[in-house]
Amino acid sequence: MKYQYTAVNLKNKKSCGFINAESKADAILHLQNEGLTAVELLENTENQCEQKSIWETDVFEKDIHRIKINKKKLLTILNQMSIMMKAGVSLPIAMGVLIDGEKDKKVKQILTEMNKDLHTGMPLSESMDKFKVFSKITVNIINSGEANGRLEIAFERAAKILEKEIRLSTKIKGAMGYPVFLLILTMFLMAIMNSFVLPNFASIFSQFGAELPGITVFIMSISTFIVHKWYLILFFIFVIIFGYKIIKLKNRAFAEETDKLLLKIPAIGTLLKKSYTARFCRIMSSLIESGVEIVKSLEISRDVIPNKYYKNQLSKIITEVKMGASINSSMSKYEVFDSLLVSMIQVGEKSGMLNETLDKMASLYEIQTEEKTKHLTSILEPAMTIFIALIVGTVVISIIIPMFDMYSIISAG
Repeated sequence: MKYQYTAVNLKNKKSCGFINAESKADAILHLQNEGLTAVELLENTENQCEQKSIWETDVFEKDIHRIKINKKKLLTILNQMSIMMKAGVSLPIAMGVLIDGEKDKKVKQILTEMNKDLHTGMPLSESMDKFKVFSKITVNIINSGEANGRLEIAFERAAKILEKEIRLSTKIKGAMGYPVFLLILTMFLMAIMNSFVLPNFASIFSQFGAELPGITVFIMSISTFIVHKWYLILFFIFVIIFGYKIIKLKNRAFAEETDKLLLKIPAIGTLLKKSYTARFCRIMSSLIESGVEIVKSLEISRDVIPNKYYKNQLSKIITEVKMGASINSSMSKYEVFDSLLVSMIQVGEKSGMLNETLDKMASLYEIQTEEKTKHLTSILEPAMTIFIALIVGTVVISIIIPMFDMYSIISAG
């Protein structure tokens, strides 16, 4: 019997065609052997497969295994799974509920492929690991939940970590929002003044032939350069940023040194250290509590830290722990970890309550990160206000001084 099929491969790419088989089950089996999963199977049809026209094709369509989704959306999914697992809903049914209720096309594709993997016998954690949207932390926690039969707890822990991360990053971004707004406002004002205001005054001053003060000449020169050579400025900024990123990506030593210097910047360096330590402790605590072994927990916790220097220190600690050293004795050798953390980890290791200790330290460092963020904001806000006043004031003075000179010339005439 002839069947027309529509199927997807492991990368979720759709294809269609015809296949000869004795039954639908046989046709599905043939497709599976070719690495395809049947989406639609029709009997005895001579219709040709519908192909999308070039106008219907999404040219910018990305591989769903590599896309990212909003963290709040991911948090919702993890929380929903935790609730359904606690209510005794089976995993396949829970996945079906998520798929039916999902409106986002990309997220629905991810959930659909995961559901297909479950039906083939693949563990959920293994299926999740195929997608970039799920972090190694989440995958390992779910893997541990599958091993001990407590998936509901695993989803809850994964959601808790993500929720803490979202809350902390939101507070930091919110606190830094006003200073960033002031900086953008300053740049906007300077662009307006250099493009429209100063050129007009320069024309007026030249008509009267007045000798301009040094500050006015300097400001006018900057204005002229910005108006006529703005593309060079943008190119120069692009070259610096792009060059820095390339060198940092290719040269490990350079990346570590620049990240080390970043941690030594007054106020900002301390804030970053507190933030990284809070994240490290929170993830370590959750992984250990989920049953992930110590070395693997250290490796996963290290990999989520963006700072190369901090990450390198953790790599050295992991090497020593593999050789039998305790975490606290290894940490005490490196400057990025303060004495309080080392002491508390020592207590946790000796008492066998390392995950509880790390959880409390995570909460402590999260509070300190919030306090440091507020303190930095309280310094930046008046500093930015003064910076704007100095820039705008300098420009205004450079205009007012020659205007008084012009008035004197006109009065004398």
